[in-house]
Amino acid sequence: MLAKLSAVIITRNAAATLARTLDALDGVDEVVVYDNGSTDATLDIARRYANVSLHQGEFLGFGPTKRHAVSLARHDWVVSLDADEAPSATWLNALAEWLPGAEAQQVVEVHRENWLLGRPVRHAGWGNDWLVRVFHRDRHNFNDAMVHESVVVPATAQVVRLDGCLEHLAVTELGQFLDKINRYSGIRAGSDALRVYPVAVIVLKAAFAFLRTYLLRRGFLDGWRGLVIAVANANGVFWKYMKRRVRDL
Repeated sequence: MLAKLSAVIITRNAAATLARTLDALDGVDEVVVYDNGSTDATLDIARRYANVSLHQGEFLGFGPTKRHAVSLARHDWVVSLDADEAPSATWLNALAEWLPGAEAQQVVEVHRENWLLGRPVRHAGWGNDWLVRVFHRDRHNFNDAMVHESVVVPATAQVVRLDGCLEHLAVTELGQFLDKINRYSGIRAGSDALRVYPVAVIVLKAAFAFLRTYLLRRGFLDGWRGLVIAVANANGVFWKYMKRRVRDL
């Protein structure tokens, strides 16, 4: 039992994967679920678990929303998870052994194993994915990034790695790529910090995103999965900059 740890999850229409995540967190004292307007069965699923503290509110961007969710936790030690991630039993056991002697300046970096349609992807930027997910909120928290948020880790922090991993069901059906591209590109395009480029430059940037993923990051070694990821990355870049450009017309 992880008695002095709060798991924090933000959700929106996560019914397809949330139960798997909450089942894995059965031994965690508190699970904060902060929902941003789900219209599926997400809320009903969350209410079934005795250790879940359910909250609802608006989406402020990924970094600010996760930081707000962290503030709702009872415990200062926090593990941040996405609704499509499930920690392995090996990792949770290692965390339970480590936590009693942990110091506030320490953070835990965990290996995330990214799955696409029933199989882990080893290349295309999806392999060797280490993320800081456990931290003491008096010392660390998420940054302000609207997309691709991360925990701010100063140079004085001690980064710890434990056995085990997060099993991330990144994509369970290909249409999710289209939904994510549309949502994430819209969030990014809404930032005034994003530069406006000519159409020709946007096309070149999208082409480079494809080549970087498929060739430089060896996505081709993952077969059609690597190709799909490369095309999705190129589309994400194209629509991000195109939406920003059209916004100012």
